[in-house]
Amino acid sequence: MTDALLIFLLTGLVSMSAALSAGALNKLPEADKPSFLQNANGLVIVMVLGNLAALTLIGSLAYGFSRLDWWIPLSCVFITFPVVHLVIIKRLLGDLTNVFVCGGLTMISIPVLWWYW
Repeated sequence: MTDALLIFLLTGLVSMSAALSAGALNKLPEADKPSFLQNANGLVIVMVLGNLAALTLIGSLAYGFSRLDWWIPLSCVFITFPVVHLVIIKRLLGDLTNVFVCGGLTMISIPVLWWYW
């Protein structure tokens, strides 16, 4: 159970954090967007990373619901993951850096979820 809990917590946290940061960057007005998002290629990269992170979060939740008690994934997705993202990760990295750091970790977590399923 400990392995399932750690896999769920780590994959879910990085997935939600990347998805929330990508959503926050997409909602910025054009004048406030970083220079990376001024061209179409940067915007597409952030959108793709955010969408893959959201899909990975759904997979992580399915893994959590199948391996853990129902209340653990439910409370994590509504309380723990957003709070950790807002209080710690967003303040340390910022949205743009977080998309790439947690997006990369999300890409690593996809085969981890597949392997341990």
